[in-house]
This record gives sequence, C-alpha cells and structure tokens, in this order.
Amino acid sequence: MWKPFEAGSSPVDWCERNYNISPSIAEFMNTLSNVVFVLLPPVLMHLFRDYARFVNPGIHVFWFLLMVVGLTSAYFHATLSLIGQLLDELSILWVYMAGFCIFFPRRYFPNVVHNDRKLFSICATLPTLIATGLILIHPAVNAFALMSLGIPAFGFLIMELKRTTSIRVYRLGLRCGAVWILAVFCWLNDRLFCDTWLNLNFPYLHALWHLFIFIASYTAGVLFAYFAVQDEKPHQSPVLRYWPRDDFELGIPYVTIRSYINTDYNMNI
Repeated sequence: MWKPFEAGSSPVDWCERNYNISPSIAEFMNTLSNVVFVLLPPVLMHLFRDYARFVNPGIHVFWFLLMVVGLTSAYFHATLSLIGQLLDELSILWVYMAGFCIFFPRRYFPNVVHNDRKLFSICATLPTLIATGLILIHPAVNAFALMSLGIPAFGFLIMELKRTTSIRVYRLGLRCGAVWILAVFCWLNDRLFCDTWLNLNFPYLHALWHLFIFIASYTAGVLFAYFAVQDEKPHQSPVLRYWPRDDFELGIPYVTIRSYINTDYNMNI
C-alpha cells in the first residue's frame, strides 16, 4: 500500500535529468519553478480584497487552489511518486472546476439551473467528483486529458474579449492568449521531443511551462473576474489596474470597482 508513495513510482518522467542538480530532489528545476504558484497568490488575495468584499469572496478560493497546484506539483517533481502525480493532477482539475463555478457567464447557464449560480456550481461539482475517481484509474493519460480543459476556457476568453469595449482589457487578453500558447508549446515539446532538447542541453521546457501556465492562469482569472462584474453587477464599473504602478501594464493585473475607488477618495477628502 506504500508503493505509490515511493520515489520514482510514477509512470510519468519529464525531460529533465533526475537527481542531476540535487541528490534529494528528482527534477530540481521543475520543482523550483513552482515557487511562483506559492508566492504570488497571497499578493493577488491582497489586491483583490475589495473585489472579494463587494463582488464575490469566492475569488480567494481560486487563488488558494493555485497555491495548492504549486505545492502538489513541487512534491510530484521532487519525488516522481505516483501519489504526487495524482495530487498534482487532482489539484489542476479542481482549480479548473473552481474557476468554472465562479466565472462561468450566467447567459450561458442551462435552463435547468434557473440562473442560480449555487445550483450551477453543485451540478458542475458532480462530474468533477466523477473525474476525480477516473484519475485514480488511468493516471498515465490524465496529463493529456487535463491539457484539453484549457481549450474551452480559451474559447470563452475569446468570446468575452470580443464583447469588451476596454482596449486595456483587450491587450491583457491578447497577452494571456499568447502566453498560454507559449506554455502549451513548451509542454508538448518537453513531452514529445525530449531527445532533441537533451541534445541541445536544455531539458527545462517543463519548468518554463510552469512559469508560463501560471501567468496565463492567473491572468485569465483576472480577466474573467472583470467580465463577471459586467455580467453579474452591470450597475457597477470594474476597473483593470496594475501593481505596483498602474501605468506599467507588465505589472500584476487586478480588478477593483470604480464606485469603491470614488468612495475611498471622498472619504479621504
């Protein structure tokens, strides 16, 4: 029963040479690259504190689950254990589910849920529980299956960007899509053309995948949070801002509400 916990028990092994840098960490760079999943979500929780207070506190669940993805992925790549692989894949599945429940536009809700987001979330959770069980049955094919979950999210992002009138939001959407494509390129090349990259002495594309997919994921979360305000609370005005400087669009994007900005300003006066 302890075999799934043993190092190297996973059938999945990425291109990076095992124990090449550290004698105790199987894939050092693949493990280290997950640090962004752990460090940035607390910053996003802070930046989205007003959004969580006045719009949807569920946004913090999404940021927290991104941290879980980073921790489980780091454990998997450090040990290459089967239990690490399963935890990594389950955390990815559930962060998709959380984003789906929080951000899915109401105008696409099926009639059976009667425009009730709580009921919609329950209906979305049930197939996720089934998929959780399937992950335990065929772990070797899960990585490819989970990759396909990004396609519908990318499709919804394109549809929402076509509706926006904000040039700033549109530019962020283009950057998000470009980074997502770059992330998929790194993942596929590491998985399918490992020998080529080993000959080039650069077996670190999966580590780059971690960095790029995190940027794409949290940026998509920011964009869908912006669209959710327009969809759920049309009387309010969402504002896309950047930290640490709002005029630097390569900073960390976040969403706040214009009415609360004005309220805070008037209170300070």
